[in-house]
Amino acid sequence: MSDDGITLNLREIRSAAGLSLSKAAEVTGVSKAMLGQIERGESSPTIATLWKIAKGFHLPLTALIGEATRPVGEAAGVYETVQFPGSIGVKIVFPFDPLLGAETFQVTLKPGQSHQSQPHDTGVTEEVFVLHGSMEVLKDGAWVALEAGQGLRFAADQPHGYRSRETGAAFLNMHHYRQAVLTQRD
Repeated sequence: MSDDGITLNLREIRSAAGLSLSKAAEVTGVSKAMLGQIERGESSPTIATLWKIAKGFHLPLTALIGEATRPVGEAAGVYETVQFPGSIGVKIVFPFDPLLGAETFQVTLKPGQSHQSQPHDTGVTEEVFVLHGSMEVLKDGAWVALEAGQGLRFAADQPHGYRSRETGAAFLNMHHYRQAVLTQRD
């Protein structure tokens, strides 16, 4: 998805919530100026910024980076990888499904790359399954080593992170939302 898609999704989400930029800044913790720049397509948001927005609106990440025009339940096509500036690449495997309360991504880490993530919304659980390479997951303040074919489940409503070893890594990252979350498509 291009930044244009993120721009359109954010504008639609904020409009549907009936919030001004100032009020949206209050609920998300992202400045009014930054939200305005994202909505006007003047800024490429980081993954951390998008998570803050998603958390503030109590939405899954795919509500911001998914295709705004694809109805929920429609067969998924091939999604492009969203490469965040100076950060990880994220490809939607399965967009958020409100019946399952889950979404799945494929994340790519370059050799030696790490990514720290702030806590997601209350009750969010993540599962990581390593497709190739080797990596570590920050869980409960400690790094847990994983090799290809291994997985880990952890509470994502606390600080967590991912880092690859010298080989780099690709992994599936499933997000499960305990509380009911709604997308702009509902």
